[in-house]
Amino acid sequence: MSKVVGVLGQFRDPTALVHGAEAVRDAGYKQWDTHSPFPIHGMDQAMGMKRSGLGYFIGLCAFLGAATGFGLQSWAHAIAYPAIIAGKPLFAWQAYIVITFALLVLFGAIGSVIGMLLFNRLPRFHHPVFYSDRFESCSDDGFFISIEADDPQFDQENTVRLLKEAGALAVDILEETDE
Repeated sequence: MSKVVGVLGQFRDPTALVHGAEAVRDAGYKQWDTHSPFPIHGMDQAMGMKRSGLGYFIGLCAFLGAATGFGLQSWAHAIAYPAIIAGKPLFAWQAYIVITFALLVLFGAIGSVIGMLLFNRLPRFHHPVFYSDRFESCSDDGFFISIEADDPQFDQENTVRLLKEAGALAVDILEETDE
């Protein structure tokens, strides 16, 4: 027995893909994506995507790294092991800058990797578009829109009709078999 998991529409070129994305966005779909062999300028606007929060996440991680480095050194030198060496005060913040900066960069880098995985909902080991033989051309010269059946707006007939009206050359029904 097979279950419909989505619809895949193939488009002629990047311009047709952008127009197709605008049509899908205007129809109100939420769980869909575009696929092309290279980035297409203006696709974010055509899909109605908001600005990513990844930069804020990385900034927060970097700030936490800097605060950790500065706080740990301040605590160690002034509270845990207070020692006056060469007449320096217990809180000599100028000496803490190098480690503070290093941890800022380290936490920011780690945060960018973790944030990228979280924001892209990865790892996802398999996607329904891989059921289509036509999708093999995506890494070469294919331009596609995939709409998942989990979308509340999804109706197989209406979705296929929408993609054809938007300029799709071919539309595949993506089915998952129980094996």
